[in-house]
Amino acid sequence: MVRPEKSIVKRFESLKSHLERENPILVDAIGGFRKLDSVGYATGLMATDDSYAMQISWWPLVSILGVFSAGKSSFINSYLGRTLQKTGNQAVDDKFTVVCYGEKNAGQVLPGLALDADMRFPFYRISDEIEKVTEGEGRRIDAYLQLKVTDSEVVRGKILVDSPGFDADAQRTSTLKLTNHIMDISDLVLVFFDARHPEPGAMQDTLTHLVENTIGRNDSNKFVFILNQIDTAAREDNTEEIVGAWQRALSQKGLTAGRFYTIFNKDVALPIEDETRRRRFVEKRDADMAEIEERIQQVEVERAYRIVGAMEKQAYRIRDTAVPAIAKLRQSWAKRVLRIDAIIFALIAAGVVVGGFMTGTLGSIGALFLSMFADPVSMIGLIVALLVLVLLIHFGVRRVVAAWMQRNIEDQDGLDLASAFRTNTRFYRSVFGKHPVGWNGRARSIVDDVIEQAADFVEKLNDTFANPSGESR
Repeated sequence: MVRPEKSIVKRFESLKSHLERENPILVDAIGGFRKLDSVGYATGLMATDDSYAMQISWWPLVSILGVFSAGKSSFINSYLGRTLQKTGNQAVDDKFTVVCYGEKNAGQVLPGLALDADMRFPFYRISDEIEKVTEGEGRRIDAYLQLKVTDSEVVRGKILVDSPGFDADAQRTSTLKLTNHIMDISDLVLVFFDARHPEPGAMQDTLTHLVENTIGRNDSNKFVFILNQIDTAAREDNTEEIVGAWQRALSQKGLTAGRFYTIFNKDVALPIEDETRRRRFVEKRDADMAEIEERIQQVEVERAYRIVGAMEKQAYRIRDTAVPAIAKLRQSWAKRVLRIDAIIFALIAAGVVVGGFMTGTLGSIGALFLSMFADPVSMIGLIVALLVLVLLIHFGVRRVVAAWMQRNIEDQDGLDLASAFRTNTRFYRSVFGKHPVGWNGRARSIVDDVIEQAADFVEKLNDTFANPSGESR
């Protein structure tokens, strides 16, 4: 049995301790992920210093994305009731800021390493992913991330992520990598646009990445689109036209359903002299803010279901996607190796025969072989020599074919098929094996048990957060 490294065991203990304090209902989910890890290690789908549990955020996560100067930081300050983030009309912060609760250390700012090295946070080992995108940048994790601590009760038990201006960062490739990572692991994504710039056509790149590339996702309902600082249009007669322009821009990118909020920060809003118009703007703003805040509060419940869903999804991915893909790769590799072996040995044999025939030594070669079989020592030596030749050719072919196929393997749905393929083609693995390495009746049973456990877990969550039976508790 392949076991995880000690560092992973220690981090699981830390995660369990955290959940016992913050969210006890999720403690049992750790066992399901550890079961899947054991299958991942055995099949080569996962390195022993990694875990499927580290690929998700265990804290409910709300991310705030959008263009610079769209009022993201002001929104966070208003929501927290604290002046935590710098604000301004230009890009004031070029880092992703993770905001979490901490009564004793409120106001403290920690470097990106604090996030990169702690599996409880959603950026655990993100430096490795940045390094894959831009060589050398992974060592500069502090240039991309920072952790801020606040004593605001509204974030107790959850995390907020404030992004740098989407179109204001020079390290664009790595920033996009982080942005995509955030969108994947978030429970709620608030996408901000700036009503002070009523021409959305100038931001097509942003619209494409944050709208067009997200509406086809299975979790597209977690994206909320917000036109902020709408108070700047209160003095104009074309407020509806401004909102309409943004709605048309979103619809052109495929967003034809869902909520589109218009808000502003009352603390820094421009004065609206017309009382009727002011009241209408404030009432609309308060109604939209109430809905947004309700969505934020709901993420704690949604996170529990997402974690269970992630566990179930990973089990299905291993069983129904990874294993068949590995089996197909292994079978293709074995067929190629045996076919090339046969061709090489046939060519060698043909070369000996043709060479002997052309040089007139064919009979002498045959006589030499017969004499060797009459001498046991010579016969053993001949057999050993032929066996060594066969093995050298065979293992050389194995290595070359595996290396060639390795270059053409693409990961499917985030599965590390290349690593699993390497595990299956190591020199001590037989080409005649019928199943992928590590996949047997026990492994299948483990995966099936996790799928069943996930279903039971959902029922447990339903009993905790709802009362489907109608019985008094």
